[in-house]
Amino acid sequence: MFDFDFNPERRGTNSMKWDIAENELPMWVADMDFETAPCVTEALINRAKHGVFGYTIVPDEWYAAIISWWKRRHNFTIDKSWLQFCTGIVPAISCIVKRITNLGDRVAVLTPAFDIFYHSIENAGRTVAECKLTCSDGKYGIDFGNLEEVLSHPLTTMLIFCNPHNPTGNIWTKDEIAKVGALCKKHGVTVLSDEIHCDLTAPEFKYIPFASVSEDCAQNSITCISASKAFNFAGLQSAAVVVPNAHLREKTVRGLNSDEVAEPNCFAVEGTVAAFNEGEEWLEELKKYLAQNRKCVNEYLEKHLPEVKAIQANATYVVWIDCSAVTGNSDNLCEFLRQKTGLILSSGKQYRGNGATFVRMNTACNRERLRDGLERFVKGVKEYINR
Repeated sequence: MFDFDFNPERRGTNSMKWDIAENELPMWVADMDFETAPCVTEALINRAKHGVFGYTIVPDEWYAAIISWWKRRHNFTIDKSWLQFCTGIVPAISCIVKRITNLGDRVAVLTPAFDIFYHSIENAGRTVAECKLTCSDGKYGIDFGNLEEVLSHPLTTMLIFCNPHNPTGNIWTKDEIAKVGALCKKHGVTVLSDEIHCDLTAPEFKYIPFASVSEDCAQNSITCISASKAFNFAGLQSAAVVVPNAHLREKTVRGLNSDEVAEPNCFAVEGTVAAFNEGEEWLEELKKYLAQNRKCVNEYLEKHLPEVKAIQANATYVVWIDCSAVTGNSDNLCEFLRQKTGLILSSGKQYRGNGATFVRMNTACNRERLRDGLERFVKGVKEYINR
């Protein structure tokens, strides 16, 4: 019904991902090459036809669409008063770090992790407190002993939690989330949960919202959500912040308004409402296509480059690839791949933790483009080994 084999030409559209040399293939930034859901496009066209694009308010329909989606898709009841519009999850994270913590505080991060977390922390004059995830037999987990040690430090006042996890694609269990929540409450650490990838789980898997696990988790957390990743409209600048605790909510809302990131453009609301009200069928088909892409990556690497392993994962469309048998410096490998094959991947080194021997590949494209990327990757890695 939906044609995910079709990827529109994005060169010449001011695309951050595709503004590159003609022979290059970008498989790095988490931006899909698929068209968004038809219902989103239709909603934006209808809004554009009005012809006036003035200052915009957040209507009741926006709140209702989010509340309905999280209730029926994720079994989590969100009160309207908990919701605040924001122009993006990254602006929200940067703002909340500044508003909830103090200069010189430590902000804990489960690493490897999305590199923007570090920028949001360090640019604000705070310090990253790394809690390295365990990695065994291709599966990541939390070292709770180490986590408690990090959280117990007097200057650790926040944990940025990524759920599902980027870049590993790990879906945290209810038990894991409950343990994280209990430790954070015990040590007076506020949880900031980035859940932008929540709707991109494999078809048979579900994510669990951090705030849904217990009242303690709800009252000690701030959650950032958006339709932009699952429905591929990051350029609309649209997200929501969910804060059940009234005290934290007042601080958060004041911060978002002070930083001028709490007002929508005239398309942001329309896209979100359409996605959550009408985009469910499209999303289910997308998830099936992405699952097949991940399977394709696993099978291709196993057959053509068995010394390199893709981490087991059931969420996101980025594949975290272990290249430790090939290199100890993924920056060098990624630079070599781009020079020799034109393939652009994310170096795992920027994600810290054990990322220096990993690369991240964005697989949200059609099968033909994916095969092109895999062929370039295998060819380039073999040249790298034999150089």
